[in-house]
Amino acid sequence: MANNQGPQGNHDPAGSTQMFRAFVDDAPQSRQAAPAASSGPRIGLIVGVVVAVAVVAAVAWLALG
Repeated sequence: MANNQGPQGNHDPAGSTQMFRAFVDDAPQSRQAAPAASSGPRIGLIVGVVVAVAVVAAVAWLALG
């Protein structure tokens, strides 16, 4: 059976996690204000769903007619 995990003692998953948490904690707080103005993509999603339903309905109507 092969050992595919690499050399022992060189990988520290806890250290990587601690560095990632420190990075996240030090992230600038300006990103949290961005989701407040997200009505644009939501409207686009609704329009996209309506268009998709209309296309499926048109294809079904042509297939059955």
